[in-house]
Amino acid sequence: MQSQSSHWFGLPKMLFWGYIAIAIFMSGDGFEMAFLSKHITDLGFTPAQSALVFTVYGFAAALAAWSSGVVAEIITPQKAMKIGFVMWVIMHALFMTLGLGLKSYPLMLLFYGIRGLAYPLFIYSFVMLIVQTVPKQQVSSAMGWFWAMYSIGIGCVGSYLPSFTIPAIGERGTLWFAIAWVMMGGLIAMFCLRHVGGESEKANLSTKEKITELTRAVTILYTNKNIFLACLIRIINTISLFGFAVIMPMLFVGRLGFTMPEWLQIWAIFFFVTIFTNIMWGVLGEYIGWMRQVRWFGCIGCAIASLMFYYLPVTYGHNFWVAAIPAVVFGITVAAFVPMTAVFPALEPHHKGAAISIYNLSAGLSNFVAPAIASVALPFVDIEGVVWIYTGLYLFAAVLTVIIKVDQPARESLTQPKQNAAYEDALDPL
Repeated sequence: MQSQSSHWFGLPKMLFWGYIAIAIFMSGDGFEMAFLSKHITDLGFTPAQSALVFTVYGFAAALAAWSSGVVAEIITPQKAMKIGFVMWVIMHALFMTLGLGLKSYPLMLLFYGIRGLAYPLFIYSFVMLIVQTVPKQQVSSAMGWFWAMYSIGIGCVGSYLPSFTIPAIGERGTLWFAIAWVMMGGLIAMFCLRHVGGESEKANLSTKEKITELTRAVTILYTNKNIFLACLIRIINTISLFGFAVIMPMLFVGRLGFTMPEWLQIWAIFFFVTIFTNIMWGVLGEYIGWMRQVRWFGCIGCAIASLMFYYLPVTYGHNFWVAAIPAVVFGITVAAFVPMTAVFPALEPHHKGAAISIYNLSAGLSNFVAPAIASVALPFVDIEGVVWIYTGLYLFAAVLTVIIKVDQPARESLTQPKQNAAYEDALDPL
């Protein structure tokens, strides 16, 4: 176990500036999350076209999330983070100038889509650096800090700060301002993590062996039914999170009379709550039971929260505090999926790396599926119908939790804390 001098309450000192870099980088990446969809429609594009932009972005992010662990392992996490950082800055500048600037829909799809490869490569490569450098018994707490920094960045600062910058410098100016944050985070990572960790063990693999490493994370979906079902649950986990970022600005700002800063502050409340609930559910899951918690508090809870997110503001109109209620409830329930990180390696104990790769893939696919559903369904069932589709998917996931069979040492931890290796991975983001 690490000595007290090498970490602060589970935060590894050697990686301190890496955590700061993640928070700053994801702040810049999150600036656009809650208003870009409406900004695109304000340029004259349809809601379905706007949703398709995010769908392409989400597909690229899913690919990057799936491959980033293997890529970081092969070329070193620091080099992978540098690639992600540089790619983000260049593609964002091209998206702003040639995509939004020229109102060119094909170029918007192209450059924003390619930019979708960048942030997963940056943040998930840092996760690999955590796994490589932190003792096994400290990985769980180290990951807890990682997801806290992630939520602070993309959720709190990324959503709250634009509510002040948009009135001051406009939406376009806020999008440009994001580059400064991403560059700051990227440069901190480049200079402060240079001497952390060692040479990758897999750097000298042949090309064929590297391809084998990459493809193993796909074949496991066919050989393990429970992994496949867990993958579906993890996709559904954050489907409202990514979906609501696309459709709710159209509802709150476009129809109910909320200002864009008000909507961004409501969205920031949701992320602020998840900072604490991620840690809370990570502990409670050990006593309640992994799948039991995911079923009742995650799946059923998110189904209820999703409906509240639509019907409360629609019923009470332009009332900030009423609209903040479902944001708090959603922040509580979406974090109840925390034990899924422990479930994946427990389902495939002999291939934990491949299992975690599938977890990353499913997390990324959620970013793709959510706006894809909105893009296809909006012309037919409007915003209300999309919300009901998301709700139905959460109920479907609840059924899947009954089918999956996994050892759940829920009460064992009372007398034998953390004897099961799966506990080392129990903390997770949303």
